[in-house]
Amino acid sequence: MDETVNLPLYKLFVNPYDLRELKRDIWIDDPIPAQLKVEGKKLEVDISYRGSHIRDYHKKSYQINYYKPKKFKGSKLVHLNSEFRDPSLIRNKLSFDFFTDIGVISPNARHVFLTLNGKAEGVYLEIESVDEDFLKRRNLPDGAIFYAVDGDANFSLISDLDKEIKKSLELGYEIKIGTEKDHSHLEDFIYKINTTTRAEFEKEIIKYLNVDQYLRWMAGVIFTSNYDGFVHNYALYRNGETEQFGIIPWDYDATWGRDVNGKYMEAGYVPIDGYNTLTARLLDVDNYRKQYRSILEDNLSHKFTVEYMTPKIEHLLQSIRPFVLKDPYKKGKIDDFDKEITVMLEYIEDRREYLQRKLYKLD
Repeated sequence: MDETVNLPLYKLFVNPYDLRELKRDIWIDDPIPAQLKVEGKKLEVDISYRGSHIRDYHKKSYQINYYKPKKFKGSKLVHLNSEFRDPSLIRNKLSFDFFTDIGVISPNARHVFLTLNGKAEGVYLEIESVDEDFLKRRNLPDGAIFYAVDGDANFSLISDLDKEIKKSLELGYEIKIGTEKDHSHLEDFIYKINTTTRAEFEKEIIKYLNVDQYLRWMAGVIFTSNYDGFVHNYALYRNGETEQFGIIPWDYDATWGRDVNGKYMEAGYVPIDGYNTLTARLLDVDNYRKQYRSILEDNLSHKFTVEYMTPKIEHLLQSIRPFVLKDPYKKGKIDDFDKEITVMLEYIEDRREYLQRKLYKLD
């Protein structure tokens, strides 16, 4: 396969013994050594499986850490997602690109074709890691980054998982970059969200949160209908200069009319006012609620439209279709792949109608 046709070709080579070790227990995070050939370069890397429930899929997702050299194209590591449950294989990238379009900092992503020891593994989505290299690439100040790893990242004092009072305000988060002091900043942020009086909230929250960026992110979740988006599937970045938290989307394959299992999702399933404690408190403030409504209305007019999204969807689907036909896990489902543009465009039409009907809730 000629890697210059459309997609970069990633050739992964793993010692058969190490590969057996990797497959022996899919839940072990210990990496194994490998060699990656890409774009004429030979790279020594470590690989491991990534994700939670997705590890059970036949087509695995991987994390690749560069070993020699330590970085490739300015990154220490990248993620290779199989996008196994998404019949289109494009929803994650389509979502990240959409977030970028509406003014939300998002990971870069591109499709690649992966082979493992000479055997085709198929179309994958290479996703940029949200880390210090992510910040450097965007000329953003140094700062702490936390990953929201489960439903307890709901900005509440109450656990989303067991409905009990949290034993720690850091539940639901893993720190990716930061110090012990940054743990305290996160705890202070969540404490302020939950204890600041209604009268003081508008004035106080801007000390801790980039409100405009959060509202734009919120709109992105609402447009794409990422059901887990409000309590999961994001990273928090605390800007070292402004000392405000910002939010970065992550894991958006279950969107644009499909749920986490790839099943059809009703266009009205995710409510226009979202959910989680921080969102509820922001929308309780007249100015923020009006600002959020304005963001929705602007994008309903210009970005979240069939006319705007159709060429983007078509381009992504057309660019990977020849490679889907070579994907051992997807080539037998090419008819489903070809139908996905209809699913996504019908979702956009139905979601627009739902959101326009529900705008009154933001009056």
